[in-house]
Amino acid sequence: EVTINYRHGLPVITLTLPTRSERCRFTVKPTVTTVGAFLQNVQREDKGIERAEVFATDGSKVSDATLMEVLLMNDFKLAINNTGYSVSPPVKDKLSSEHATEMEDIKSLVHRLFVALHLEDHQIRKERELLQKLDHLKEELLPLEQMKARIMKSADAKTSRLLWVGLALMSTQGGALAWLTWWVYSWDIMEPVTYFITYGSAMAFYAYFVLTKQDYIYPDAKDRQFLHYFYRKSKNQHFNVERYNKLKEDLAEAEESLRRLRQPLHLRLPIQEINDKD
Repeated sequence: EVTINYRHGLPVITLTLPTRSERCRFTVKPTVTTVGAFLQNVQREDKGIERAEVFATDGSKVSDATLMEVLLMNDFKLAINNTGYSVSPPVKDKLSSEHATEMEDIKSLVHRLFVALHLEDHQIRKERELLQKLDHLKEELLPLEQMKARIMKSADAKTSRLLWVGLALMSTQGGALAWLTWWVYSWDIMEPVTYFITYGSAMAFYAYFVLTKQDYIYPDAKDRQFLHYFYRKSKNQHFNVERYNKLKEDLAEAEESLRRLRQPLHLRLPIQEINDKD
């Protein structure tokens, strides 16, 4: 016969061991102990037990990973060697609402005490991990930053030269039109020429819009040309722009995490420890 009683809120399972034919009690923690752990304890107590299994009332085997709390909710069968026992767990008295509320308050208090005792250690350990990550990211970014600065300087110089070339061409065109108008031909002859030059410029601006889906605004056009030179130079010098951007994002994320972590950290740590870290 297998009996189950509750003592101090914990179920006590009493059964007869087959080798010595003596009764033995097993106290289990229902929310922690599994069926497999309980059966191992039974076999460990009596070396003569070769097989120990638990079955539901419909004959299906109960998994060893099932918690005892779930098993004790319904009747079940315990098979030890070739002997089967039908077990009917008693109905545990439900906690009163006042007692349940008191237990919840105790759990909340224990949780707050645990946080108060371990939060600072966790924050300090997390801060060290973030500082190490920042140092590693900065070390990886240093050669990339130097290479990026050289590429940006070269691209900016090429973009500036292109702008000056455009100004020179426009000045040359204006001077040529003035010379042809006043010294070579008359305005009656040059007027159609200037008209078609203006119309051709409008077509060129419209073609820019068709190709880029942007209006021809001088600052935007300058930035576009700068990026063109920058990416072409980066490809020639094997500068991985995607890896650089990923490292910058990781660095910004780590710095933000460190800033948010240090805000409560500085409120909790002693002044001398904060100064040592700074």
